[in-house]
This record gives sequence, C-alpha cells and structure tokens, in this order.
Amino acid sequence: MNKQIKRLFAVILTAFLLLLLSCGDTPDNPAPEEKYPVLLSSVPAENAEVSPATEQIILVFDSKIVLIDKTQVRLNGQQVKQAKASNDSLYVQLDRLDAATAYNLVIEKNTIKANPGGFNPEPFSLSFSTGFLPPVTYADLAVKNPSPEIQRLYNFLKTNYGQKIISGTVANVSWNTNEAQWVYQHTGKYPALNCFDYIFLFASPANWIDYSQTQVVEDWAAAGGIVSCMWHWNVPKRSGSADYSFYTTETDFDINKALTEGTEENRIIKADLDKVADYLILLKNKNIPILWRPLHEAKGNIGKYAGGEAWFWWGKGGAEAFKSLWQLMFKTFEAKGINNLIWVWTSESGDKDWYPGDGYVDIIGRDMYNLNSAAGMLAEYNNLKADYPNRLITLSECGNVTAIPDQWNAGAQWSWFMTWYDYERTVDPGSDAFKSEEHQHGNADFWRKAFADEQVLSRDEISF
Repeated sequence: MNKQIKRLFAVILTAFLLLLLSCGDTPDNPAPEEKYPVLLSSVPAENAEVSPATEQIILVFDSKIVLIDKTQVRLNGQQVKQAKASNDSLYVQLDRLDAATAYNLVIEKNTIKANPGGFNPEPFSLSFSTGFLPPVTYADLAVKNPSPEIQRLYNFLKTNYGQKIISGTVANVSWNTNEAQWVYQHTGKYPALNCFDYIFLFASPANWIDYSQTQVVEDWAAAGGIVSCMWHWNVPKRSGSADYSFYTTETDFDINKALTEGTEENRIIKADLDKVADYLILLKNKNIPILWRPLHEAKGNIGKYAGGEAWFWWGKGGAEAFKSLWQLMFKTFEAKGINNLIWVWTSESGDKDWYPGDGYVDIIGRDMYNLNSAAGMLAEYNNLKADYPNRLITLSECGNVTAIPDQWNAGAQWSWFMTWYDYERTVDPGSDAFKSEEHQHGNADFWRKAFADEQVLSRDEISF
C-alpha cells in the first residue's frame, strides 16, 4: 500500500513539474500569450543615407524594453561600441563610420525583451548607408564690420559646435541673473549663458526698471559669461492706450500699418527701435558681444492646425510682413553702427518662408517644451540642419525636455540650450521657494545631469 502511494505521488509530482516547465518564461520557450517587442521606428530610417559622422542609432519599440546581451548587437558582423536600453528605446553607439559604405545592424533573437513580456523571437535588422562627408563652411556674420568681440564670440561658437554644448538660462522676466543663481545654488556651477529681456522697454527708465543701468550685464560678462538679449516687444493695446501687450489676443496693433510710412503704428515702432538701439549701444560701448534674439516664435500656430494663429503681434500679419519688420530692425541698427550683435532667428519648424534671409540671420534657434524623447529632439534638430546647412543650430528656449546628455548622445548637438524661467521659484532669491530643487522647466536634477556630462559647458569653462 505504501509503495503504491509513493508511486502515485511520484507520478503526480512529475506531471506537476512538467506542467511548470511547459509554462516557463525562457527565451527558447516563451509563453504563447506573451507580448513580444515590436520595432516601431528608427533613426536613421530603413535604407536611409546618413553622414559618416553619425555616432548613434536609435530604435524605438512599442513598449518598454530590456537589453539582455549587448554582445548580440552587431554592425556588419562586428559587436557595436555600446548599446543601452532606456524606456522604449535602444541606443546604439557607433565608432566612426566609413564614407560611401553599406551597413547592416542586426540584433539577434532573444536579445530584446518586452517589459513586461517576452523575447524577440526573430532578429531585428536595419540597413543604411553613408554618403560622403562634405566640409561645412559656416557663413560670415551678417553685420558689416563686426566688432572684434563679436567676431571672437562667433569664432568660438563655430569651433565649439558639434564638440560641446553651452548651458544657458534666461532672466526671470527682465533684467537679472536669478535663474543662473538658482542653478548655481543647487549645482555649484553657473550656466555659461544668461539672456536678458527688454520686455519693459515702454516703461524704462523708471525707478523699478531702467535699461540704462547695465551693471548686471557687465558683471555677467566680466565673470566670463556669454550675454544674450531678447525683446518681448510690448505695444499699446489700443490706439492711445497706456496699457501694453505683445499677445495678438490682447492688442489690435497692426504690423502692416506699422510698416506703412506716416501711420501712428509706424511712428511707434520707429521710436521703439531707436530706443532699444540706444540701450544696445550702451553695451556695445562696454565691448560686450550679444547673442540677439528678437521677434521670436513668429509663426506661432499658423498652419499647424485649422484656425491656428500667431501668438505675438509681429507674426499676425504673415510671413512677408514679419520679414519686412525683421529687416527694418536690422537696417535700423546697422545705420546706428551697432556691430556687436549675432542675429538669432527662431524657427517654429515648417516655416522656411518666414526666414528673413541669409543677409540678416546668423544662427537658427528652435524653442522646445514638454518633449521627453531624445529621438523627437533629434528629429527637430535634423530638420533644421537640413534646411539651414550653413548655420549653427541652437535650442534657444526649452522647458521640461529630455536630459541634455541624452539629446546630445542621440545626435541633437545644439550650439547651446537655454531653460525658461519659473517665475514663482526664482522671482525672489531670498525666498523659501528659491531653496527648492523643483522647477517648472528644468529641476535641479536636470541641471546636475547636464553638468555631470563632459560635453556640457558651464560659465567657468568659457573662453573666447
């Protein structure tokens, strides 16, 4: 009786173990109901031609993934330099590619695992080729007879481009370095660039704002920092109004009238251009070179969807009016002898017809917010590189974007990046809010990751 029970128990146990093994999740025996990783897209795309300078391939899957064995990722039969999975993407680092060569990237089966889910039952393959790497010659500065200081800065930007990325912050609203101080408080380093805004031009000089008081800008430059300036150009909301705005929804200011001689609007913009020019001349006389970024984001939402409008009055009249206004500003400053500006035009993508022209622009900027995809940032960068091959490309504003090292390693090698301000966080450096590591557009961890990367330059690393 005991022997029969033992035999029966052994049979039951064996059957149970076989059942467990049949359900086991192994590369060679995946559960039939499991989700396998599916490749959605890649940079470069299948059969694309890329530059021999390409340093990374990005593969995007339909779910989070785990890389099981990086030795099973091969390019033309050779193990790649490095491969790393992050969220839904696989980043493959490359050694320098040969020109005019066909390449095939293969990821062997059972190498990528969906998380949760199973292993890839078949290899993944991506074919691409390289063209020739032509030398890039960047345009001379648009301004005639550039000052020695602005030429040195531009030469530094060109030499630095593709090698390092310059860090930057913008003033909290107007005329300060509060954001830069906040970064320093939490990282021990200052960003290399600080941007000042002539947003309150209509009120200056006043006891609360006076752009003739340039000490804050002088101090930043003397400490080795790069100076940038922009201008949220406020105009009267209505004819004769003492209230000002730059938003199209808040003012009926007409750019086409402003470009017509003899109109009230024309008188206003000419007076404003003369006024801001006088303030810029004060910085010129201090031998301070400036990255000048006026009339930004002009196209706004025009063309992005039905009924899309420009955000600011300088874009409301369309591309031709905007370009005329830009060129009027350039010529006005040129006539006044302002030769210490590098002119930065901000693209909204798909807006080549808004480009003021090679004779009026030195650098192309792109403002990006709420995009946590390195591949997405790279796509924006590559689009601008293709449209403006002889111009430096920069991330002229950003907020809540993927980490700068991730962008750089993906191939989005901007000249500089500049985070936008968090008003409540940094309006008062003596407040408790200022002590917090949280930030609407780039928290302390974002900045620590940036400065931990050798490609990111802080203020103490700038020399030109």
